[in-house]
Amino acid sequence: QVQLVGSGGGSVQPGGSLRLSCAASGYTYSSNCLGWFRQAPGKEREGVAAIYTSGGSTYYADSVKGRFTISQDNAKNTMYLQMNSLKPEDTAMYYCAADSLCPYGGSWYEFGYWGQGTQVTVSS
Repeated sequence: QVQLVGSGGGSVQPGGSLRLSCAASGYTYSSNCLGWFRQAPGKEREGVAAIYTSGGSTYYADSVKGRFTISQDNAKNTMYLQMNSLKPEDTAMYYCAADSLCPYGGSWYEFGYWGQGTQVTVSS
């Protein structure tokens, strides 16, 4: 059973940075891809970034390219999302998730395993 525990959210001013963490356990082929999604109030959940646990290929939503970086520390079984140059529109609940395949060509889909959300608020 894949278990994901996300953390690291908080409040920051526009232009600031935050780093989210996701501790993962129970790896199987079905959790070959780890990712971050977010959901703002009144909006649908959207994919943000994803990474293959083997090989480390990464995928980003266009809205965060160049500002967010997804990474992993295999020794700690932990995934990270470094968020720089944060904007008010980045405000959302962020969720880490896992599934067998990462999104290809921007085709994000609902992953099968989810951690609890961590709130990110960007406001002056």
